[in-house]
Parts: sequence; structure tokens; C-alpha cells
Amino acid sequence: MALEKATITYATPEGEEKIAVRFNPTQYSLDHGNQIAEIGIPGLSAPILQYVRGNTRTLSMELLFDTYEERTDVRKAFTDKIYKLLEILPSTHAPPICTFAWKDVILTCVLERVGGRFTMFLEDGTPVRATLTVSFKEYQTVDQLVRNTPTESADHTKTYTVKLGDTLSSIAAAEYGSPAQWRPIASANQIDNPRTLTPGRVLVIPPLL
Repeated sequence: MALEKATITYATPEGEEKIAVRFNPTQYSLDHGNQIAEIGIPGLSAPILQYVRGNTRTLSMELLFDTYEERTDVRKAFTDKIYKLLEILPSTHAPPICTFAWKDVILTCVLERVGGRFTMFLEDGTPVRATLTVSFKEYQTVDQLVRNTPTESADHTKTYTVKLGDTLSSIAAAEYGSPAQWRPIASANQIDNPRTLTPGRVLVIPPLL
């Protein structure tokens, strides 16, 4: 049975030719993580860790292209199509969105970078073999990110570093989704006057019960 070939399909703009990967990658890496901030508090032996945001998934691999048997230029046949995914579209002022699909790996993404090595040539110097190291960043619309991100009120104790212009109401709006929920923050931090906050002060953000 023939092996399923990896493909790269344009999501935008529509109508562009699907890119077929002639030789499937021998391996790939899919990286994901979170951004964690360290908040130093005087008197503690270690900083408090606070979740900031999630990071985008990154898919990386090497793709091999070979046109030696056809004795044609591997750039025109294959690699130029990959590099084209980096070009900025006039309509969106951004590179095209595409879908990388291979077996159970399906990622809507944009091409972040390409590194190319050309290692075989015809007598006239025409390259016929190339290895491209590619890295794709997952693409999600704002609506998708909102749907995939929990929006319930905080249910874990956190900390917040006061910035210039912050009020308890603005902090409650950012942390709980409601400016009216400032009293739990005031109570947890023994704040008598909610109108006066010192920039740089680290506040405890308690869970809403």
C-alpha cells in the first residue's frame, strides 16, 4: 500500500495549487508551552510563578526534494513553492495561511522560516536535490482563541503587580471580568482606601467563592 503523502494546502488565498511533499519527513517536532513570569517579592526565598499566556504550537521538520531522474530544476519544481509561503500577500499584508496535513498531523499555520541546502547538481549547475528545514506556526483566529480559552472567574489564588493608573476596579475587571468584584481583592490585601494603589505593589488575587 502506498504511503500517504504530506501536503501543504493554501487556506488563503483560495485557488492556489496544493503543494505535494515528494518524500515524507523522517521525523518532525511539535513544540508547545506556556509563558511564565517570575514575580520577586522581598523576603521570600524564591519568586512567585504566574501564568502569563500560552505560546503558539510550532511544527518543525526537514523536507527532501529530488528531481535528478527528471533532470529538472528542483527549485522550479518544488522549493520555490515552499519559499513562496513566506511572501506577504497584498490583500492581507501578511503571509498566506496554509494547512499542513500528514496522517494525524493537521495544522492550520503560517510558515515562519525556511532553511535550504542544495546538495546535487547537473553538469550545467542546475540543482536537482534540496533539503529544506521548515518551521510552521499554528494560526488561530481571534474567535477561535476566545472559544478555546477559559473565561470563568478566577478559581485559584494569584498575584498581580500594580501598574501606574491601576485601580481595584480595573484589576477586578481584568482578573474576574467584572469591575464590581473589587472588594475580595481589597479584603485579601487589607486595603482600606481602594483609590490609592502604589505602583509596584504585589497584590494577592483570591478566588471568587
